[in-house]
Amino acid sequence: MTSSASASATKIHLVPATDSGVFNAGVREDTARVTSELLQDDMEKHHVFFNDMGFHNHIPHHLLSIYALGASPEHIKNAYNQNVSYQRPAKPVDPGVVQSMCEVDGFRAGLGMEKNYSNYLAFFQGEIDAKGVGDVLAEYLFAGDERAENMLCRLFGGLIHPLIHLCFGLEFNQPAIVAQGLAQAAVHDDWLGRAFFLPAEKMSAGVGVAGKKSLLELLNECRAEKTLVDSVKWADSNKIKDGVMTRAPEQMLKIAAQFTVSEDQVEERLADMINTVVYYTSAAQRSTREMRLDFFFIHCVNSSIFLSKIVNLPYLGQRSKLRLMEWKGRIDLLMYVSRGTPELFVDEVAKYPIKEDWPQIFERAVSHSTDDGHLAKLARAVAHGQRVCQGIENKMPINGDMWLRIGNIAVDSTVGEGQNGMWIRSTGFDEAWESQGHDHM
Repeated sequence: MTSSASASATKIHLVPATDSGVFNAGVREDTARVTSELLQDDMEKHHVFFNDMGFHNHIPHHLLSIYALGASPEHIKNAYNQNVSYQRPAKPVDPGVVQSMCEVDGFRAGLGMEKNYSNYLAFFQGEIDAKGVGDVLAEYLFAGDERAENMLCRLFGGLIHPLIHLCFGLEFNQPAIVAQGLAQAAVHDDWLGRAFFLPAEKMSAGVGVAGKKSLLELLNECRAEKTLVDSVKWADSNKIKDGVMTRAPEQMLKIAAQFTVSEDQVEERLADMINTVVYYTSAAQRSTREMRLDFFFIHCVNSSIFLSKIVNLPYLGQRSKLRLMEWKGRIDLLMYVSRGTPELFVDEVAKYPIKEDWPQIFERAVSHSTDDGHLAKLARAVAHGQRVCQGIENKMPINGDMWLRIGNIAVDSTVGEGQNGMWIRSTGFDEAWESQGHDHM
């Protein structure tokens, strides 16, 4: 890398002093260099999906998470090599298509099509180069016009992967990864936004209005609403689309719409949101089974860490910040219901033995031989949650040393397992515990 390098819309460049993330542990200078080089390589060579079913390339999430947790350059190289073999090559950029995206109709024409990922990436790189990250987010996600609303809906598609990707770019101050996240959003579908997020927002008292109920209270309401509990079947191939949003959309929207966050609730809601997702992810257990963590729920935990960065971004407007928090809280509720509203056994978590402290947990996550980053993201997000909730958690379900117990559950339940056997999928169903096998969205 040239000595004049700094992060730009086309160049990934991590500087430990400024780009270590909201939670980090022993970030290394030599690791920052290797991570930057390999992320650059990934951006230039690979598609955002590694197969034609829309499975996501997780290399940026993985490398940035373990870099933040003190990985060595060898760890980074191993993680890259572990995941590079199955990636698909990037498609060539079509300059004519990129040019046409400057017009609203041209931008809209390519939405939802994975073949356009490279074109959208080039387009957003150009936009960020010209205008800066803040103005591009304001224009393409938060302007309130049809294009921005459409993009915001897509940002929360695909198990919130575009949101996670974009937020890694924001958290680590990498405009190129922000461009990737926006391009990724552009090639996702927007059905969930149209069916869920926009209607819930319309039913709510308004963006940024003081919410009367915490996310935890609304979670308990979901559990008590029989229509929601019964709305998903194990056989549903898409448990959100064919389950909740087909059999109980009104009930789901009614509860989700009640989650709102005002400016003076930000700190309190931030802790509530993180605590609640860690609670349902860790406590969805069966007393007769070894403890496992739900693959879908961990995405809600893994994305919770970014809220701490988002609420402090100087270039994002207050309304946009509150709106992102509200949408995030609503997807957290929907995700819980979509996995069969599992019963939550917090006592199982509270009595889990503590064998390792955080540095050991991070070391195991960083050096895991088959993880594609989900475990490292989870460990970092849970440790971060402990810090956010410190001192105010007495009324919350996850408190005291339970955070560290959950860190132990995370590594104990995933070490020695092949990638597919690391997680359980859809913990509310007996079949998930019996099969410990695959399930789809």
